[in-house]
Amino acid sequence: MGTGNHSRVTEFIIMGFSLSPHLQKAMFLILFLIYLLSLLGNLVIIALTLLDYRFHTPMYFFLSNLAFLDIWFISSTVPKMMINLVTKDKAISFSGCILQMYFYLAMGSMEFFMVAIMSVDRYVAICQPLRYSVIMSRKSCVLLMLGCWIGGLLDFILPTLMVLRLSFCGPNAINHFFCDNSALVRLACSTTQKVELTFFSIASLVILSSLLLTLISYVYIITTILRIPSATGRRKAFSTCASHFTVVTIVFGSCIFIYVRPAESSSLDLTKGVALLNSVITPFLNPFIYTLRNKKVMEVLKETMTRSVSTER
Repeated sequence: MGTGNHSRVTEFIIMGFSLSPHLQKAMFLILFLIYLLSLLGNLVIIALTLLDYRFHTPMYFFLSNLAFLDIWFISSTVPKMMINLVTKDKAISFSGCILQMYFYLAMGSMEFFMVAIMSVDRYVAICQPLRYSVIMSRKSCVLLMLGCWIGGLLDFILPTLMVLRLSFCGPNAINHFFCDNSALVRLACSTTQKVELTFFSIASLVILSSLLLTLISYVYIITTILRIPSATGRRKAFSTCASHFTVVTIVFGSCIFIYVRPAESSSLDLTKGVALLNSVITPFLNPFIYTLRNKKVMEVLKETMTRSVSTER
């Protein structure tokens, strides 16, 4: 088969999950609730960071960027998935499918970079506390976040262009709940080894390099915490890292399972389940794990709500 943009397939059918009509309605309601709560939780973090001086710190600057990213990340898959659950037409255009695949991968990359940078931030806060304000200056934080956004947008441009050059001549049913690269590439009529190798190499590099930076940071963090003489001090230091470590485990664990192995070795049904955890549950949980269970955040939220109620009166 020749390559080029003159593909016979003009749209794809997203198969999603094989569920009964009742279960589809139940899943729609669950996803709708998760999506709304995710948007609300992440918007609260962004608003607090912008409006309250007490959150004008590097950690909350990174958290607000992660919250903004998570809004787009969950929006890249969930709205279309909800539409597919309640309509018979599960089609997505060829260009729409490619764009969904690219933005999902790009925003996934950004998530890894941000999680790694946040682990470095925790390392500096715990291991270099006297130099923290110098190392994590406003300029440093802005440059680090710019690096995350630009790096994420650039990472998967090449493999996306390679997919565009593949020939798709049918079948056009994607065995996934969104345009996942591995499920999409399997439908190509032309040779896909180079595309798969490129996806695998870039995903491995992004995930494993950011994981390595995160692990190195945590080795130093744990070593430093264990040297703290008082049990209260150790507990307080560990509590500042516990939320971040929980997210690290979910984000890296799920994505290593999906992406850091050859496509032919993965079961698509199992991959769909893990991808659901990564693309829907993680952006939903992040604001609650990181911020909304934090005492300081809850106190500020109560103050803000009390102020607004008294102003109305």
